[in-house]
Amino acid sequence: MKKCFKTSITWLIGILSFLFLFLSDDMFKLVKLIHNQNEALNVFVNKVLFAIIVFLVITLITFVIYKNQNSVIIRGRNYIIEVKFGDIFQQKTSKKVIPFDECFTSVVGDEPHNINSNSLCGQFLRFNPSIQIEQLLSKVDSYKKGKSEYMGLDRYETGRLIPMGDYLLMSFARLNKDGLGCLTFSEYLTGLSVLWDEIDKYYGQEDVCIPILGSGVTRFKDVDLEKQELLDIIIASYKVSRNKIHRPNKLIIVCPKNAISMDKIGENY
Repeated sequence: MKKCFKTSITWLIGILSFLFLFLSDDMFKLVKLIHNQNEALNVFVNKVLFAIIVFLVITLITFVIYKNQNSVIIRGRNYIIEVKFGDIFQQKTSKKVIPFDECFTSVVGDEPHNINSNSLCGQFLRFNPSIQIEQLLSKVDSYKKGKSEYMGLDRYETGRLIPMGDYLLMSFARLNKDGLGCLTFSEYLTGLSVLWDEIDKYYGQEDVCIPILGSGVTRFKDVDLEKQELLDIIIASYKVSRNKIHRPNKLIIVCPKNAISMDKIGENY
């Protein structure tokens, strides 16, 4: 709403400046709202009321536009970010980042330590039933960062990517002893920093799509963040990163429909 109000003010100033060039004071003398007063006061009051009406109309139109927009483009000196509603699997002309846990678990099921079938990772595994995770991991031994709390399995650094065609499989959530994905806020920020470095390595002059990382089943140990806040954190982290996707290619953040408010992007950070 704050962004809507600022936009309305900007448009109001421009429109009134233009209109008052062509609307003479005589037009504002046609209606006398204050009787027994000089014409100058009536002209002033009419102009104020006219400005209020124009502002309300502009605000209504701007509000409707913001509430119904499906994407937002954020441009910087050396980057482009697009936030859009959609399905990441339907993005045909870009690479797609799919977050796994730190051990690249590939078993989909209902047990706490299994991959949720409705998560992006779960959908990816269902769409690619013949994927050989172990074979992919054998190419990135340098990404190993010791053992996980869960069963002492090999863990991989948060933010690292494994390329697989149009997909970039990402090591993301740390696992606790029960196999549940958990992160501290510090680990989350560090993982984002690593991710931008990895995307710079693998994007190959294509757009790269990512989801709102951390908005699914991943648990934060020390903070409670909503999807809108996570989105702003991701955008802020990308803006300050030294590694970015070179224009005209861009980073695309794909959100489920109605998961966030486009007009509130940037309000948290």
